[in-house]
Amino acid sequence: MAKVPGRQVRCPGGYTAFVPDPLPPGLGWAPELVRALSDADRMIGRLAGEGGRLPNPHLLIRPFVRREAVLSSRIEGTQATLGELLAVEAGAVVERSPADLREVANYVVALEGGIKRLEKLPLSLRLVREVHERLMAGVRGDDAIPGEFRRSQNWIGPPGCTLANAVYVPPPPTELRRCLVEWEKFLQDRTLPPLVQIALAHYQFEAIHPFLDGNGRVGRLLITLFLGERQILPTPLLYLSAFFEATRRDYYERLRGVTERGEWSHWLQYFLNGVARQAEDALGRAERINRYLSEWRVAVAATSSKVLSALVDQLAANPYLTIKGAAKWLDVAFTTAQRAVARLERLGIVTEVSHAKRDRVYCAKAVLDILEEPARLTTLQKH
Repeated sequence: MAKVPGRQVRCPGGYTAFVPDPLPPGLGWAPELVRALSDADRMIGRLAGEGGRLPNPHLLIRPFVRREAVLSSRIEGTQATLGELLAVEAGAVVERSPADLREVANYVVALEGGIKRLEKLPLSLRLVREVHERLMAGVRGDDAIPGEFRRSQNWIGPPGCTLANAVYVPPPPTELRRCLVEWEKFLQDRTLPPLVQIALAHYQFEAIHPFLDGNGRVGRLLITLFLGERQILPTPLLYLSAFFEATRRDYYERLRGVTERGEWSHWLQYFLNGVARQAEDALGRAERINRYLSEWRVAVAATSSKVLSALVDQLAANPYLTIKGAAKWLDVAFTTAQRAVARLERLGIVTEVSHAKRDRVYCAKAVLDILEEPARLTTLQKH
């Protein structure tokens, strides 16, 4: 059996907590792990190359970020859908709980803010705190001191469990600072393949569990920030929450396998498989969306209308639109926007989905369907 990557410590309250060893662990490069890394590197390279050459890839970043926000939040129990989030951002009113929508919106703010901060700040404990502060501001769990590492013990387990019967107890507060400093130091290491490094760092972050709440979301968010900092992707189109959410049981089993049995290879193969499949998935979605956009640009080109062309581009960023929203975004009169949206509807590009008194809501359902469809994942190899 492999060496367990940490130690159990007895704490004053009578419970035991797990303190992970510093990274990196000793890794055995079995052929199946080498193949998994090769496959992941190849697919993420393809996404970086072909994805970067897509027309207006920057427009597609917006809905992909929001899809990640929805799926990452769903793992934590939030029920808001991607369609609801996009509709609200377009100015529509939906029936979803404002608390759920706020949690997802905060994830978007935290991720976009983190990407922006990387221009001036390295991936570090300071940046992690900033991301957490944005994520937890004004939502359920904001009593968990947004932006501050915990000063009390937390634990993981089913609702109602205690420290005595928790599934997992992370390091006690007395060990937390040392664990985090070692984790931050590992982030600056350049000796390992980047995809292996972030897989190890993601496990370690979840094992440390440095916040009272929001650890899962911050940990998944850090994957995107790491890939951006290392310039592995020119545009942030790769997100793993869809993979983790679709294979949730495997995700937790692989993490637990490392903690309890030192099964690093199984975790790495799982993670790298997720990278490969999600890179393939992201590229496929982006290409299909761009095919629709190309067809629609041809359709509106005959009108010689700059307003229509601009609206088609906007549908890449958000398939929902309202007339008021379109008028504001285009800086045109309401009647001009109304005529343009009506023309898009006649061309079959958008469909009216809500006839609210305040404003009609339209949607390019072809784009939304591509964004909302479940990830197509290959069956995971069981170990």
